[in-house]
Amino acid sequence: MISLNWVKDYIDLDGEDLKELAVKITKAGINVESVETKHIDNLVIGKIVSCKKHSNSDHLNVCEVDIGKKIIQIVCGASNVRVGIKVIVALPGCILPGNFEIKSGVIRGEESNGMICALFELGVEEKTDENYAKGIEEVNSDLNPGDDANIYLGLDDVLYELDVHKHRNNDCYYHIGFAYEIAAILNKKVHLPDDIYEEVEDDINDFITLEVDTSKCPFYSAKMVKNVVIKESPDFIKKRLIAAGMRPINNVVDISNYVMLEYGQPLHFFDKDKLGDKILVRNAKENEEIITLDGNKRILTKDDIVITDSKKPVCVAGIMGGENTDVDINTKNILIESAIFDPVSIRYTSSRLNLKSEASIRYGKGLNYEYTLKALKRACHLLEKYASAKILSGILVHDKVDKKEKIVSFKTEDINTLLGITLTKEDVKTELKRLDFDYKFDKDAFTVTIPRRRLDVDPNINDIAEEIGRLYGYHNLVSTLPKIETRRGVYVGDVRIRKLISRRLRTLGLNEVKTYTLISKEMANKFCYDNKKHINLPNPMSIDKSVVRKSILPSLINVYEYNKARNVQDILIYEIAKTYDSDYNEDTKISILMKGDYIKNSWSGSRIKCDFYVIKGIVENLLNYLGFQNRYNFEKCIIPDMHPGMSAIVKLDKDPIGIIGRIHPLYKKEEIYLAELSMTKINEKQVKPIKYKESSKYPEIKKDVAFVVKKDINAIELINQIKKSGGRLLTKVDVFDIYVGENVNSNEKSIAFSLTFSDNTRTLNEDEVMKLFEKIINDIDSKFDAKVRNGE
Repeated sequence: MISLNWVKDYIDLDGEDLKELAVKITKAGINVESVETKHIDNLVIGKIVSCKKHSNSDHLNVCEVDIGKKIIQIVCGASNVRVGIKVIVALPGCILPGNFEIKSGVIRGEESNGMICALFELGVEEKTDENYAKGIEEVNSDLNPGDDANIYLGLDDVLYELDVHKHRNNDCYYHIGFAYEIAAILNKKVHLPDDIYEEVEDDINDFITLEVDTSKCPFYSAKMVKNVVIKESPDFIKKRLIAAGMRPINNVVDISNYVMLEYGQPLHFFDKDKLGDKILVRNAKENEEIITLDGNKRILTKDDIVITDSKKPVCVAGIMGGENTDVDINTKNILIESAIFDPVSIRYTSSRLNLKSEASIRYGKGLNYEYTLKALKRACHLLEKYASAKILSGILVHDKVDKKEKIVSFKTEDINTLLGITLTKEDVKTELKRLDFDYKFDKDAFTVTIPRRRLDVDPNINDIAEEIGRLYGYHNLVSTLPKIETRRGVYVGDVRIRKLISRRLRTLGLNEVKTYTLISKEMANKFCYDNKKHINLPNPMSIDKSVVRKSILPSLINVYEYNKARNVQDILIYEIAKTYDSDYNEDTKISILMKGDYIKNSWSGSRIKCDFYVIKGIVENLLNYLGFQNRYNFEKCIIPDMHPGMSAIVKLDKDPIGIIGRIHPLYKKEEIYLAELSMTKINEKQVKPIKYKESSKYPEIKKDVAFVVKKDINAIELINQIKKSGGRLLTKVDVFDIYVGENVNSNEKSIAFSLTFSDNTRTLNEDEVMKLFEKIINDIDSKFDAKVRNGE
């Protein structure tokens, strides 16, 4: 909470509409959540000029009260009402706490035009028997009759509740810092408070020494005062602390809090006589103990910072002091600490101890060493004035602060480019003056020195542009269309090919699934076809998620089991995901699982069942779609957990990229077909530009032939020989049937081919095609000991 009465000490706000000012501050980037005031209208100071007993009551009095412009009659029942005292008068129309409206009326026959108030009736005190017995408030003030009573009560203040963005530093957490923000908005100057004091001849160095043995305390300063008189604080200090949400205690403690809320620099007051003659700032020892001011024992670690009397901790630095050196009613001599500690360390200690204080919040955001010294001087000034303190000469200082100035150079065009507006150099000068940022302008370039109070502004043009932009007003920015060249957004890299593959597989009737990267050790040992080792987690969340998978196939088996248990018969799924091996190599894989019917028509009763050739056709379709036609092949291979007679390695440009086949019957009895390809390897292959050729205008000639061959001969071997024997006129070879059974020996099989002959330049005749056809039959017969199967 920020008190505007307090801010007025540093900047002139006379004539300003404070609600309108809150709007301006919010527009400039500091969000004012609410504007609060406890002001009570029609509440004035009065003076009782006559008082007599009410004729119809034994406890009421009829009073004549001077309210400045006139004298009014009020009936009052307070026991302490009498002539000559100043009182607080609520005039007709005044609404008191509890929505109690004062009206003119007649009380037992006597006219009454207001109410003389007690403090509990104004909401300033609680309504207790003790406060009720005190009666009406007797005003001890220089205020005259008719003056606003809110001034006396401290209810004339306006408070801003701020919602400060986390990137904004400490400057809006104290009143002087906020005064600079208002000054920038209103283009006014800030005047710092008085910090002048007189010193006695005694020197602090004769009473105490300082040693800092930690890098987490770059700056430490201390002054000593003696002969303080502890008593109640002045009214203005108490009212301002209450307005900021802090409870007044006594003049010494209140001054410490007052300066913190003024300069943003937390102070700590030690009872010098309890402290001893040496201060040692160091890291705490492991499990070191201290009882803090709240009476709790704190167990410290070596990462915490402590202030010690060279032997034991007397303060958890930046967070809370210890009971062993606290200021009490008997304290006479005080050591004032004003320091800077590592903000990260303070935040960690505060969080670990679950001990958040007003000091720790500010230390945790970082502090300006210039204000560290100013706050120390200000505290001495206030202690001398309001606690009768004697200030010793000299100061204890440990200073390792980097005092390098934050300087940034730029041109007006740089600001305009970043903000997208057009400012002149005079506009920039104006905004820098409002910000109170020192600058030099030479040869169309600004050189700006950022003040140390603005720790949130770094020496780069982006931060300067932001400060200028927010003061210029975001609401003043004019929307403009971009003038840069635009282009169509497209997916690139592995994202592009992933999208292409996923879209194609969905088009082919497969459904995408997403599974965990982590699997069980048992599943991780399945389908180990690439001789890679998997990664075992040192601290797995559960046994079934203890291994980082190097294949997606085990996860698809789990999905299959889940659907099978729910009576799903046809399972056609795929997944594209990253896998990892023990060397932390990343490989994106495409995995497919098919079981049941691939196509089923319930009306006609027709269906296509999933088998090796269906899943092989899907893999071929995918690779053709990606532009790898005629560049891939399938080689029969024994693969762990796959059927030895129905499994193969998929090769692209003769490089293995994956596997395909049926799951081994010993693992799963059902006919489950799997495929897994490395998308990473596919993406590394270059796709050749597409070549177009005109469709032939001449008719094709087709011939069908079936060869009976040994079972160990693959169809691809026959296809390669057929293409070689057919020459350029053979334009297409397709397998349309494989047969084993009746009329074919048990160690043989029949493979039927469809051959297409064509020429783009002429019409082929039957004779030349038959010559090629017969050559193909003869070559296959001689090389593979094959025979042509008759049509029986």
